[in-house]
Amino acid sequence: MRVRRIVDLSVPLAESTQVYPGDPVPRIEPAATIEADGFNLLSLRLGSQTGTHVDAPYHFHADGPRIDELDLALFTGPGAVVDVTGLAPRARITWEAIAPSAGRLGPGTIALLHTGWADRYQTGAYFDHPFLDADACRRMLDLGVRTFLLDFPNIDETPDGGHPGEGFPVHHLVAAAGGVIGENLRGFERIDFEPFISCLPLRLAGGDGAPVRAVALDLAR
Repeated sequence: MRVRRIVDLSVPLAESTQVYPGDPVPRIEPAATIEADGFNLLSLRLGSQTGTHVDAPYHFHADGPRIDELDLALFTGPGAVVDVTGLAPRARITWEAIAPSAGRLGPGTIALLHTGWADRYQTGAYFDHPFLDADACRRMLDLGVRTFLLDFPNIDETPDGGHPGEGFPVHHLVAAAGGVIGENLRGFERIDFEPFISCLPLRLAGGDGAPVRAVALDLAR
């Protein structure tokens, strides 16, 4: 087996990385330099869910598994890109939109919800993203899906002053099923092959989530 192609699905991690409203703003600065110390070293200060990251059930369930306690199989496996592009801002991603891809969803499959919203990254419109309907989530869970990757920042509606949202029902559903959610991915439109997905998180002890370097691999057998 060899890797024919790798598609990077991650946003750059920098001080300019867009964060969820209220999350810590990343701080990245030199801790040592070649000129002063003979080597380069960075000091990092960031939230556990900065940039492209995955949520553990512990993010919403106090008794749920933490990021370092999860089976790594949740973060690797065959991917299915679910094309739900063309939706309006803050539209629900309903089962009707997902149903055409249902035959490719099942246990061990990583679902990539492709809205095209990554094009709005680094703008205020990024948080007016579509979001997964709770009934659609239940149906995907019933099919055996336990890993949901998104090209937008929140699987539930992101609240703001004009849109209070409805809480975090889909986060709770996925957490209760022992699943994981990956947010702030990009590049789904470049996956024109049957991908093997890797979105392995940092082994952050006791973490509610962790940054990842997510990739889609085109494997030759």
